[in-house]
Amino acid sequence: MIVDLRSDTVTKPTPQMLEAMFSARVGDDVYGEDESVNELEQKAADMFGMDDAIFCPSGTMTNQIAIKCHTSPMDELICDESSHVYRYETGGIAFNSGVSVKLLNGDRGRLNADMIENVINPEDVCMPHSSLIVLENTCNRGGGSFYTLDDIEPIYHLARLKSCRLHLDGARLFNALVETGDSMEQYGHFFDTISICLSKGLGAPVGSLLLGDIKTIRQARRIRKVLGGGMRQAGFLASAGTYALDHHIERLKTDHEHARLLGETLEALPYVKRLLPVNTNIVIIELQDDVHADVYVERMRDHGILCSRFGDQLVRFVTHLDVTPDMIDHTISVCKKLH
Repeated sequence: MIVDLRSDTVTKPTPQMLEAMFSARVGDDVYGEDESVNELEQKAADMFGMDDAIFCPSGTMTNQIAIKCHTSPMDELICDESSHVYRYETGGIAFNSGVSVKLLNGDRGRLNADMIENVINPEDVCMPHSSLIVLENTCNRGGGSFYTLDDIEPIYHLARLKSCRLHLDGARLFNALVETGDSMEQYGHFFDTISICLSKGLGAPVGSLLLGDIKTIRQARRIRKVLGGGMRQAGFLASAGTYALDHHIERLKTDHEHARLLGETLEALPYVKRLLPVNTNIVIIELQDDVHADVYVERMRDHGILCSRFGDQLVRFVTHLDVTPDMIDHTISVCKKLH
């Protein structure tokens, strides 16, 4: 048995999702003529009470488009030091938008209004203009930690007071929402733009959406085109996303339960120094000093369990819709056997 817990990006389309893809109504999306893309974009915008949306190949593209829309060269973006937009998007903030970054050390990736207010630059010719705040929900390197709307509201009011734009990297936002029960429409009220990923826990093969107002998404379409993201008969992919939004949100709770079961086992094992709190579908352990992460990952692979080195002594496991209860039981059994 092979159990792939490296990421929730490894999922395959379900038979029902494939059926939806095969029956997609397609056209040329760059001309705005792909019915399935248009349906997905409108559906997502309506879910969050926002004006419009744009379908893109990846969350990196939606995040980078949002940053480009909200900033100008010589501006500064504020985010947590562990943020995906800073760590895992190949320096795209500098390459695409020519802006600097003010990094904060939040609580497992989560920022608060006081922290942000302290680093917003005054109007000074010697300083970059603080123009954009980026939050991530859930926080990947925080072990799937999440914000609630109560956490976000003070940041929203600060952003308005300081004339900053507010973007959400919501790659795993639905994982947060099924835990908090918070309103999608309230998210649409608090953020200028929201990026949501369809190819992680929701199980679509490809794609992310950027949500925003009419003017921003119109600009986003131009930026997507210059980045090479203008797809043609993309409705085959978009239909998978629509199916995912219709059928795969509530089932994320199953992934969270699997993660908690795995975390409870790992926390009690002698080779584990520390377990980050398991809030959603990500499990991160810190190994004891005498156990090297690369060696541990390789030993797990030898037993058919795929996981990821996530730092010098850190290992990450991510549950998803292709992981069954039997697979979790098998993984737990293997973890207990290692010394």
